[in-house]
Amino acid sequence: MLPVALAACAGGDDSRSFSLFSDSKDMPQPVPANYRPELLAFLRTYLNNPVGVRDAALSEPVMRDVNGKPRYLACLRYSARESDGSYREPHERAVLFLNGRLDRMIEKGSELCAGVAMAPFPEMEKMTR
Repeated sequence: MLPVALAACAGGDDSRSFSLFSDSKDMPQPVPANYRPELLAFLRTYLNNPVGVRDAALSEPVMRDVNGKPRYLACLRYSARESDGSYREPHERAVLFLNGRLDRMIEKGSELCAGVAMAPFPEMEKMTR
């Protein structure tokens, strides 16, 4: 009898779908708790050479509208070392979080990161292979 009652609660006469884990605009996103170590682990695989990064800076996660949905993102800026030992211009990336976990890095994050305060990120400058 209980499964029938639950099925009746989930269904409806208007044929709308139901999901406990929907990605709706109204679903609140949790603040990413371990974003720094999670980002460092990701960067070890993302960067060709994680050694010798300079001028690393990171923001605290902030809520921004991304494709019409509120998401937490952190802004990251750094200069990576090239294979010849030279350094590139600093890159600014937006790091997007979904359900409190790192979801992806947005290459051209300057628009999403406009006005976000960044602080030094020395852990990134100390990375090894």
